[in-house]
Amino acid sequence: MAEFLMPSLGADMETGTVTEWLVKPGDTIVRGEPIAVIDTDKATIEVESFHTGVVERLLVGLDERVPVGTPLAVISEKVAPAARHRAPAPPAQAPPAGAAPVPGPSPEHVPAMTPLIRRLAAERGLDPAAVHGTGPGGRVTRADLERATAGEPAGKPAAPSAAPQTRIQKTRIQKTRAQVPAPARIKASPLARRLAAELGVDLRTVTATGRTGAIRADDVRRTAAAPPAPTAAARARPRPGMRQAIARAMSRSKREIPHYYLTATTDLSAALTWLRERNRQLPVPRRILPAALLLKAAARAVAEVPQLNGFWRDDAFVPGEAVHLGVAISLRDGGLIAPALHDAANRDLADLMAAMKDLVGRARTGRLRGSEMTEATITVTNLGDQGVESVHGVIYPPQVALVGFGRISERPWAVGGLLGVRPLVTVTLAADHRASDGYTGGRFLTAVDRLLNHPEEL
Repeated sequence: MAEFLMPSLGADMETGTVTEWLVKPGDTIVRGEPIAVIDTDKATIEVESFHTGVVERLLVGLDERVPVGTPLAVISEKVAPAARHRAPAPPAQAPPAGAAPVPGPSPEHVPAMTPLIRRLAAERGLDPAAVHGTGPGGRVTRADLERATAGEPAGKPAAPSAAPQTRIQKTRIQKTRAQVPAPARIKASPLARRLAAELGVDLRTVTATGRTGAIRADDVRRTAAAPPAPTAAARARPRPGMRQAIARAMSRSKREIPHYYLTATTDLSAALTWLRERNRQLPVPRRILPAALLLKAAARAVAEVPQLNGFWRDDAFVPGEAVHLGVAISLRDGGLIAPALHDAANRDLADLMAAMKDLVGRARTGRLRGSEMTEATITVTNLGDQGVESVHGVIYPPQVALVGFGRISERPWAVGGLLGVRPLVTVTLAADHRASDGYTGGRFLTAVDRLLNHPEEL
């Protein structure tokens, strides 16, 4: 037997509330599978199981607030391998002689899916038997649900050996697709579409001012610059404890951590030129923003200077096993959160860009995972889109460093004795003097500058 405990999802977390169970007694779960939704003072987070087994008991009811470390559920680890995903199908019974066959759903036609995916399918009114799974072993993924909701075909055709669909199944599929109207194409100029893709703006949220009701580039820029509007969920769930949680963490940081600060200015001419050339070869949705380039440079630089990547615990520095960048994200209700981009130093730029967009989207819709809230080894904050020149941040304990990027702006810059105008960015390092000193911090900033001047190394 193993106990699933209320996890600590941040240095400032003391209690949490179970707002939803994604499993029930008798369900089989695997390690890493979301098991519950926990509400903290800062966010609503899906937490994963650390065990594989069968859920024996749920010990805490919904909306019950309990301290960190409280047992929430009991999980039996004795699970037959064949039963980890679903129960075996019962043997087929031959119909009585002369009886007409009765069509109906068979367990073999219900694809495997996690409790979370099953719940999402139910919320969307989807019949599990009508969703084609493209995951390992035919498992239904979140992408399969998105395709089914939009009425799109599955990512790959069914295997030729699959049993033909019954009339009832075909009817269910037709009804499901008929209930979901095809989305209307949004009228927007090509420049507006390109800008929206580059800035991560959903065109459905943009107010059009064009003569024919089309969205213009200025509409997209205005939406990108505006503070995010609160969602209905955010309005329904105010977080009065968010500010207090941030206050506790930042007060602890300033009380316990002897900060030192270093600043450097980097010429981004080579980086932006290289990025433009690379983006010309990519479709618009996959183009890379300068912010991803800065994140990658920070991740590679801290991999070269590991004294800044880790934690200060029990009066000693504990290095991180990999570079997990905590990315500071402003929430729609005005708060701040810094979930982790795992293994950022070893991701290629396209992957890092996609992961960053996914992380921001899930942070603002309350779909973060527990591991993303606890494993950041260094935090990066970028306030350039707000016009800030430089960021002198406060380290998030128990981390030992924070990197700040300011606005990319054209300023006078001398190269080889000649004065010109170059795109520049100010990079700031806040570091814990117990774990490193100024010389180490200087090596980090030098590495960032070198990498951004040789972007082909990123």
